[in-house]
Amino acid sequence: MNVGHIPIANVYYLLCYAWNFIGERELVRVGELDELRAVHDLYGKVLTAGFFHLARQGLDRGYMDFQDDIGGVRGRINLSDTTKRALRARGRISCEFQELTYDVLHNRILRSTLHSLLRLGNLDKGIASDVRTAFRRMEGITEVTLSRRIFNQIQLDRNRRYYRLLLSVCRLIHEHLLVDEQTGQSALRDFDSSRMYRLYENFVINFYKKEQGEYRVNSPSRVIQWHDTGTAEKYHSRIPEMQADVLLDAPDRRIIVDTKFYQETFGGRIGDKLHSTNLYQMLAYLRNREATEKIGVRHEGLLLYPTTGEHVSIDVHLEGHLIRARTIDLSEDWRKIHESMIRFIS
Repeated sequence: MNVGHIPIANVYYLLCYAWNFIGERELVRVGELDELRAVHDLYGKVLTAGFFHLARQGLDRGYMDFQDDIGGVRGRINLSDTTKRALRARGRISCEFQELTYDVLHNRILRSTLHSLLRLGNLDKGIASDVRTAFRRMEGITEVTLSRRIFNQIQLDRNRRYYRLLLSVCRLIHEHLLVDEQTGQSALRDFDSSRMYRLYENFVINFYKKEQGEYRVNSPSRVIQWHDTGTAEKYHSRIPEMQADVLLDAPDRRIIVDTKFYQETFGGRIGDKLHSTNLYQMLAYLRNREATEKIGVRHEGLLLYPTTGEHVSIDVHLEGHLIRARTIDLSEDWRKIHESMIRFIS
């Protein structure tokens, strides 16, 4: 399934849940996204809405180190440099000092990303105008060559959540940006299947953490212990870790949720059967968790497939365990998606 089949508003919600910025999703009103037709327009909308929000509050500033030749004394005197360059003869002193400035790394990344968006030839005109305005209002902030190392250098506290949301979008743009070295034109490639799977998996995890209070979610972790009844100690390190996507635990119900992301929901030669590997994997989860957890109600499994049209609702009973296969239609109105997600575990 391609992200292009999902309405832009739903892509935005998926990102907010997957990145755990659920409280910040009101940064952009859903009605403003209904007219957008491309993901790169969504990125531009989020970045500009976020910039204007931050600008009203006051952009972040920070202390940075500077060195300059000045007529007085400021900060720490660099005596060796002053002597080596004979600055005193010209009435100058080499000083090292800190100064409060807007030219901090996270603002540099934001301005550089806005410039990257302006190089896209197919950006919506209205969005492009807002991007250009935001870029110009950040004049005086240094542009940088974006890289994974630059993004890894960012250090923001939890109070700067809007900045963290915007920088997550900046990183996504950087990772998907393609530049034609001959023409200088840029384009954004679509989500590949592995990134779409991670996005969908993290959405499901954080949705259930945020939107329901009946179950403990992945507490203390989502690792399932193997029911190991006699493996020699020296071989324990050879056994791979077994980790489910979502473990939901309540006093009267225990559910193992496994997210699956395929171009087609069904597999097999006939084309109308559930993927056999999904059932084998879920059975392994159910057997081992039930054998290693304290006695209680039986575990059940939920295979959760995303779709943009094909609906599946199948219940099977294997070895005394209920395994349900359900699809969540990502092309529907978000309220219906929300209702379906809750209904699956109610």
